[in-house]
Amino acid sequence: MFPGQGAYLPGALAPLAEDEPLVRETLRVLDRAAGRVGRSAPSRLLLDEDAPSLAELVVRSPADLHVALFAAEMTLFRLLTERHGLRPTVLIGHSFGELVALTAAGVYGLDDGMALVAARDDAFAECPPGEGGMVALAVSASRAAGLLTGLGEWEVTLAADNGPRQCVVSGPAAALERVRAAAETLGIGATRLRVPYAFHHRMLAGVADDFARRAAGLRTGQARHVLHSAILGRRLDGPDGVADLVAAHLVRPTRFTEAVRRLHADGVDLFVECGPRGVLSDLVEATVPGVRVVAPLRRRVGGRSVADALAGAGPGALPGAVVSLPPPERDPAPLPRASRVDGDGDGGPGAGVGAGGDGVRDREAVIETLRSLYATALGYPPEVLTEDADLEADLGVDSIKQTELFAQAAARYGRTLPAEGSRLTSYTTLDALAGLLATLPAQDAGAHGAGTREVSA
Repeated sequence: MFPGQGAYLPGALAPLAEDEPLVRETLRVLDRAAGRVGRSAPSRLLLDEDAPSLAELVVRSPADLHVALFAAEMTLFRLLTERHGLRPTVLIGHSFGELVALTAAGVYGLDDGMALVAARDDAFAECPPGEGGMVALAVSASRAAGLLTGLGEWEVTLAADNGPRQCVVSGPAAALERVRAAAETLGIGATRLRVPYAFHHRMLAGVADDFARRAAGLRTGQARHVLHSAILGRRLDGPDGVADLVAAHLVRPTRFTEAVRRLHADGVDLFVECGPRGVLSDLVEATVPGVRVVAPLRRRVGGRSVADALAGAGPGALPGAVVSLPPPERDPAPLPRASRVDGDGDGGPGAGVGAGGDGVRDREAVIETLRSLYATALGYPPEVLTEDADLEADLGVDSIKQTELFAQAAARYGRTLPAEGSRLTSYTTLDALAGLLATLPAQDAGAHGAGTREVSA
């Protein structure tokens, strides 16, 4: 499985590159490919944990973001197939990830795959669409369709069917805001995504035409792997199928839920994510409960952790897997489980906070406390703040707000914040933040107020 735009993490491949020479070797090839189409080297974003965040790149340099996504996923694909012997039965991508899947399947070589990504951004520059956007709704695609029909908002359409309780709609900015407000009034979770355009919408028809024209000039070859398109709703069948996918990529919805169910019905029982963060893995688990899912790079990890993740898939993990590349973020050191929870024991805010802050050792209690704290501050329903929801990519919490909230959490547990310059947004989930809290030193008796120390977002 090849994820889309949300699967970026600064320095995603840094630990992996330390002990897997194939990673640096592949990135060198991809850096040269990027240079040939006038793009910056993606390795600078994938090997430096202090590189710009997802939110920064979306606003300031989307072309750099797309090159980095392509490079991360292709590097992981090569590592999984050549180093670990993964033999994919079928490849599937989500939105932008379908272009990466075309390259992984062998339709495009690395140079032409990189040129395809550049052509997409060049088409946006040449034919800029009108102001639009996307909103994630915490309901099924069918319920979202009913909402749009009831509101009479014909300009807003389904962009992505992600799972039984999650879909994305897109459209013009004003109409989209009316839908978002109406959904919230009805108690439906509605989050405006940080994207500049109405992707998977007819507003991008001009861009799509220009993109297809540019892509037609690139060399294509015979696919080495089967590719199932969630946009076309079928497996690709030669050059005509590739052209159809490129033409439809920006204007037709991604029906990921239907694709996953079809693959599972065809006998696929192991899904491997080829990209940072594990977003698609979570969607698959929600769609087909009990299926085997592997996201080797949910955190920034080294080669041993990737090998362990694949081994943990159980017997038969390597032959006949579906491939998608996962999301990185360094794993906190393993924490001992506390035998009891210090504090008032009710699991609410403040639970687990005892003398010396030892309550941070009970990870589950800390996550519950963080969930309550963040939900209150952000105005989100607590159930939206799952332990692995990405605060920035999934929930739109900017880096300044993340730093402010973590400072409150550290103060609540009597912990001293990391040294100035630490990037708190490298810890993108409640689970990761709970792990970070456990590593922080306790404040001295007179040191309360250390929680206001300046740290880098």
